[in-house]
This record gives sequence, C-alpha cells and structure tokens, in this order.
Amino acid sequence: MRLDWRFLTRSVTHLCLAALAAAIFAGTGYGQFAGGHLPAPGGTAAGIHRIYTADSPPGVVGAARLQRWGAVGGYYQPVAFRGPESTDFAMAVDGVFQEPATSASPLHAGLLIGAVYRFKVTAIPGYEGEELYPTVEVIDRTYPPHHLAARYPIPINLELDDLLAALAGQLVTRVIYLEDATAALPVATTPESAQALDVGAHQDPLHVADTLGRPVAIVRIGSLTPPSHEALLPQFFFGFPPWVAIPAFQPDPPVDQQPGEAPAAVTALPFGASARGAAPR
Repeated sequence: MRLDWRFLTRSVTHLCLAALAAAIFAGTGYGQFAGGHLPAPGGTAAGIHRIYTADSPPGVVGAARLQRWGAVGGYYQPVAFRGPESTDFAMAVDGVFQEPATSASPLHAGLLIGAVYRFKVTAIPGYEGEELYPTVEVIDRTYPPHHLAARYPIPINLELDDLLAALAGQLVTRVIYLEDATAALPVATTPESAQALDVGAHQDPLHVADTLGRPVAIVRIGSLTPPSHEALLPQFFFGFPPWVAIPAFQPDPPVDQQPGEAPAAVTALPFGASARGAAPR
C-alpha cells in the first residue's frame, strides 16, 4: 500500500463480541483512527484490537467514518491522480469513462467521503495497449481553509511497479495518510515525490498508516476488467457515486512578480508515504 506496503493474503481473525464492544467504547481501532504503536504480527499492539484492515471490502472503512463525528457527510474531498510519465487517468459518469487526463496535467476531482470510485488507467509506459481499473476509497478528509481546498488535494500517486504488478495478476493496495507532525520522517517531499513504504507480510498497511498519521484514502489496483453484461455495471462501479471535476489550483502571482517569471513553489500538506501491499489475485 502507499504507505504502500506489499502484503500477503491473511486469514480472517474473528473477534469475540465482548472484545469488539470494548474496542468501540474505548475509542480504539479504526472506529477512531487512533494512532499507536507499530502493530504486532497478530494485528494488535498495546492491547488494541483493530476492527478494520486493508483487506476489508471496499467501502467498509469509509462507511464507518461516516458514522463518526465531523463534517464529512456530503463533502467532496479534492484528490489528484498522478502516474509514471504519460500515464492517463479517467473517471466515469454513469458507467461511461470520460476523456482522460495525463500525469503532465493531473486529473483533479472531488470525491465523496465513504464512497468507492472506479477509475481507468491507460497509456502505461511500455504497455500502452493495456488498461487497468483501480478503485479509490476516500476514508477521511483534510481541513485546509475552505477557499484553498483545491490547492491541497490528496495525492493518488501510482508507481510503475504498482501497475506492472497489477498487470501480472496481483492486487496492490496503497494507503495514503497525512503525517503526524510530531513523528514525520525528516525528508523533504512534494505531492509528486511522496515516499512509498513497503510493509512486511505480517503487517497491515492500514494499521501501519494509522500509527504514522491519519489515513485518508485506500487505493486498490487489480486486474479486474469491466463486465460484459450491462446488469453488472452498478456492482463494478459501486453504484455510480457522484463526483465533481476540479480545475488544478493556479496560485495568484505575487504583486511584485514580473511578467514571464516563474511563480514561487506551492507548499503542500505533509502527506506521508503510502503503504503498499501486493497479493496474488
């Protein structure tokens, strides 16, 4: 995942009702997205029993977030899609993919918290005839000043290794998180150069992301293709959730900037590396 961690298929751990209730009322696990220590092989740390994992079905973690406090219901969180070189990205409207945008001019869109969106990836370097249909689930929002929301989108950065693994039949999961300012890695990054961390097979990318900051999105990249029967399209597109196109933010030039001068660099929110995992599919 991104963190981005490679993960292996794990068996489901069944929690007793008492333990589940204790986790909920204690405000631990992903009911609160509380930070903690690095998870142990069993997925627990410091007595915390985590309820959700990166293996949870798409939409489950986001739906849980909607049940909590905060101005998240009905909010369109800006995101920006980027990939290697000339990779194209396209969103769908009522099951029809729109005109693609390239990484040179990233696709910016507003996505609802808790919804799952299917997008299309084409023009993969070296594999121009191949297509992938990943999903993105926004599980939390950012809180910049309202008029600057488009300036700080959640970066959905896909690396060539992710795309090639998916073309080979693997499922790659990336978790994007907002770094904890008190524990951030002392590495200068930009939205285009955020680092990716690979977790071990015994760790869960969502859990690790939660220890390093606040998870905001889960991206799943697999080899699933659109169904041939129209009746299956709503399932493939997770009910056609609405989204809005957002123009890329263009900062106003400084008052003393002369014509033709390059604008100053735009400071980005401190998004950490994503957690990535890959499993046979």
